[in-house]
Amino acid sequence: MRRIITIWITLVLSLGVYAQKKEMAQAKEFVKKGTNLPQAESLMKNLLKDSANRTNKKIWLILFEAQKKQYDQGNEKMYLKQQLDTATLFDAAKRMFKTLEGLDSVDMMPDEKGKVKLAYRKKHAELLNVYRKNLFNGGAFFINQKKYKEAYEYFDLYIDCARQPLFTDYKYDETDTAMPEAAYWAVYCGYKIQDPKATLHHTYLALKDTAHHQYMLQYLAETYKLEKDDKRYVEALTEGFRRYPKFQFFFPRLIEYYAETGEWSKALEVCDEGLAKDSTNVLYRFSKSSVLLSMKRYDECVAICKSLLAECDTLYGVHLNAGLAYFNKAVEMEKNISKQPSRRKEINQLYKEALPYIEKYRAKAPEQKQMWGLPLYTIYLNLNMGKEFEEIDKLMR
Repeated sequence: MRRIITIWITLVLSLGVYAQKKEMAQAKEFVKKGTNLPQAESLMKNLLKDSANRTNKKIWLILFEAQKKQYDQGNEKMYLKQQLDTATLFDAAKRMFKTLEGLDSVDMMPDEKGKVKLAYRKKHAELLNVYRKNLFNGGAFFINQKKYKEAYEYFDLYIDCARQPLFTDYKYDETDTAMPEAAYWAVYCGYKIQDPKATLHHTYLALKDTAHHQYMLQYLAETYKLEKDDKRYVEALTEGFRRYPKFQFFFPRLIEYYAETGEWSKALEVCDEGLAKDSTNVLYRFSKSSVLLSMKRYDECVAICKSLLAECDTLYGVHLNAGLAYFNKAVEMEKNISKQPSRRKEINQLYKEALPYIEKYRAKAPEQKQMWGLPLYTIYLNLNMGKEFEEIDKLMR
């Protein structure tokens, strides 16, 4: 019985080997003729799914030849200006890299004596080094197609060559000046697909790309915000603002963050830092007026607003800030009116000062009732403006 089982196992193994050799021979024939190349590739990939075949270098070599022949045929079509799906050409190049990197890992395995004999590394590294630019070009192609996930894979593979033993002699980290740019585009693609891991994976290298450095800091900031990492979010915004004060992304978000957290002193520091670089900047000045308003430093807020409006009377947010500064100051004094009834005249004067600013803002932003509604209601009531009060009283109900 044991002998029968042994014979049966031997027969099954023999049939498996025969089938494997048959598939390899068929794939080689397809490659030789340049036909059914996807089928040849599929046959070899299926063989490599079996762990027992993964150290068979011949299978890897046939797989690569099937892929390379597909690439060469596509490249010839492009040269002859024949119809071609460009994506398939780049995809073939990408598969070639993955295959030879896989074969190199097998080539690195020691023999029965513990020695490593690299039979293919030099030849294959030289070959792929010629094709490597197509990984960068493939990434650029898919970015233009707005297929950012696919584009990321190409840039990631391009960069990863520097860490592959196959390319040790090329020292891409030291010699390839396009590496930081490739890393930037990888970060960009990760950012576009909102994948924090992909965005941050090549950050260190991408920050060396000086041509896109401000955008890098933007993508990092937005990624840290997505990750709810407030500390790094603020650090990225701060660095971005200090390095690139004219880049419009950093300043407003930094102010917005400090406003949301109630850190008005820090918000004011940022405004002053901006004004130290550009004292006439309208955004910095308007933002400072808003911060001062929130800090209840009303007179300083009004002074900035008047200065801005003297230069341009159509800054309606500035009108609102000026009006609210007068209004809020009046309301603050109103709280203590029982102790100082003599100040009623002063309070009403503040309401009068606030009125034209808030009415002008209302005229230009009628949909912002939550901003001007209550102030005008209070002003009309206190100044005994009957007709105006009746109108807004109906509106506020």
